Amino acid sequence: MADAIVMRVDDFEAIYGGGFKRARAGLGVESFGLSVLDFPPNYAGYPEHDHSEDGQEEVYTALSGTATITIGGEDHTLEPGVFAQVPSGVPRKIVTSESPVRVLAIGGAPGRLYEAPDFSKAGEPDPATGEPPPAS
Repeated sequence: MADAIVMRVDDFEAIYGGGFKRARAGLGVESFGLSVLDFPPNYAGYPEHDHSEDGQEEVYTALSGTATITIGGEDHTLEPGVFAQVPSGVPRKIVTSESPVRVLAIGGAPGRLYEAPDFSKAGEPDPATGEPPPAS
């Protein structure tokens, strides 16, 4: 039987100034994408994207705080207890207001094996700085 891995979110390797926690890599998950995203108040820097290039669908939920997730041009409130599933090819963007938010993002490509992008792999340089992630 394989050993389970249990970690606190603050122990995951972090990139993008600590705003992207490499949960998938930290937990050893290989079958789907998994990250924890911390956004400060009044943040609009999470890029709109649609995953049309890799076929990935994503699910988002807020672990704490509240944000607006715009999906295909329609705004929705993302807060604890609310889940948003976004198919591949549909644009999505997250924006915060006066409070921070912690978001759990889960992704995978239907019918295909998951291929982790390099930026999500443990030990890879922070794409924002080119520097190795800080040691925990």
